[in-house]
Amino acid sequence: MLKLNKTEYLDKLHACWIGKNVGGTIGAPYESTRELLDVQGFASKSGEPLPNDDLDLQLVWMAAMEQVGAERLDTNILANYWLDCLPPYWNEYGICKTNLRLGLLPPMSGEVDNDKWKNSNGAWIRSEIWASLAPGLPSVAVRYAVADGMVDHGLSEGTQAEVFTATLQSLAYLEGDIRKLIESALSTIPADGMVARTVRLVMDCYDRGIDYREARKQVVEFNSSLGWFQAPGNIGFVIIGLLYGEGDFKKSVLYAVNCGDDTDC
Repeated sequence: MLKLNKTEYLDKLHACWIGKNVGGTIGAPYESTRELLDVQGFASKSGEPLPNDDLDLQLVWMAAMEQVGAERLDTNILANYWLDCLPPYWNEYGICKTNLRLGLLPPMSGEVDNDKWKNSNGAWIRSEIWASLAPGLPSVAVRYAVADGMVDHGLSEGTQAEVFTATLQSLAYLEGDIRKLIESALSTIPADGMVARTVRLVMDCYDRGIDYREARKQVVEFNSSLGWFQAPGNIGFVIIGLLYGEGDFKKSVLYAVNCGDDTDC
């Protein structure tokens, strides 16, 4: 049986927090860029991480967990925290809150009038919290990830993307082999979905020795029907970072950021 002692857990949890800040701060100035980039590092001042809603939302979920408790926390309670604690009203955030105020509970709060945004990035970019609360217990992390994603993404690819990342990140507390992590995370989502198919596309490109720029081009073309700022394509860019970075944190972040699109996540 694999075990994780407290010292290792706290070290990896700290790395998760710092890594999220690093990636978000490097990528934030280029958010929404559609061309291939050549970012080499930080564009901001040293010691001044940029604000990032991808982190802020997770602090609200942490407060919800502390106030409500692990056993009671569910999708309806998270929906209430959306209404009470989160001011953003853009894209799927605003749509889900409008639906909630109309009496539509999850997953319908993330489905109704949300065709443009339900497959986007808002759910998976806040998935570290569930993995960190359930290190090495992906089934637990996934339960909370689904409860989370359904509020503003319904039962779409956006929620499947959060299931994928929550699984990968939870297992990463125990497993260091990136390929095994990706394969394990794939086993938790539909194989015929766009997230899974995009991940497999990148894996195939990497295995065949295709340059990461060409892999990025293939991801963009494969997801052209969905458009930009959508989860499958951006998950593909994450996998480019993980595989082509080959275990080097800086290289991994820069490969992903240089793919463009939702670069702060």
